[in-house]
Amino acid sequence: MGFFLDKMSTKEQPKIVTERLIVRPFTLADAPQVVLLVNDYDIAAMTLMIPHPYHEEMATKWIITHEDGYLKKELANFAITSNDDGELIGAVGLEIVMEHVRAGLGYWIGKEFWGKGYATEAAKSVLEFGFMALKLNRIYADHFADNPASGRVLQKVGMAEEGCMKEHYLKFGKYKDVVRYGMVKRKR
Repeated sequence: MGFFLDKMSTKEQPKIVTERLIVRPFTLADAPQVVLLVNDYDIAAMTLMIPHPYHEEMATKWIITHEDGYLKKELANFAITSNDDGELIGAVGLEIVMEHVRAGLGYWIGKEFWGKGYATEAAKSVLEFGFMALKLNRIYADHFADNPASGRVLQKVGMAEEGCMKEHYLKFGKYKDVVRYGMVKRKR
C-alpha cells in the first residue's frame, strides 16, 4: 500500500493520502462528528483514554491540544477520513517521546466502520510517517487483551507481540490485561 504526504515539513502536520483514506489533522469542525462516533460504550470500553459518556466539550478540548503538541514534537493526532466523501471514520495518532526517539501508536474507529480494514490502512500510513518523516526509531502499541481485533491490526501492519501485562489498567471498574506490540526502524 502506497501513500503520500502533502508536505514533508515536520513543522506543520501533513495530510497523508492512502488508497481509500485521507489521514489529516483534526479541526474544531470535527468535534461534533467525533462525539457521534466516540460516544459509544463499546468504543470507550476498548480504549484507555476515552471516557463514557463523551461530550462535545471533551472533543473540543482534545482537538485544541493537537497543534501545540505537534509543534512540541509530543504528538501527531490525525482524523481518519474517507477520500471519497471526507466522512470522519476515526482517529489515529502517535504519542511521541523524542528523548527516546519513540512513540506509542493509538487509534479508534467508529463502530459502523469496523471490519473494513480502515484501522490497518491508517495505522500503516502513520507508522510510515513516524519512521520516515519524524525519524523515529521505535513505535509500539498496546491493546486490551479482550480486544483481539486490535491485535490483528497491529499484526497486519508488521508489529511483533512483545508481551502481556496482567491487570495493567483499571477501566470502568475492571482490571484489564494489556498486550504490547512494537517494531523498530531497522527491522522494517
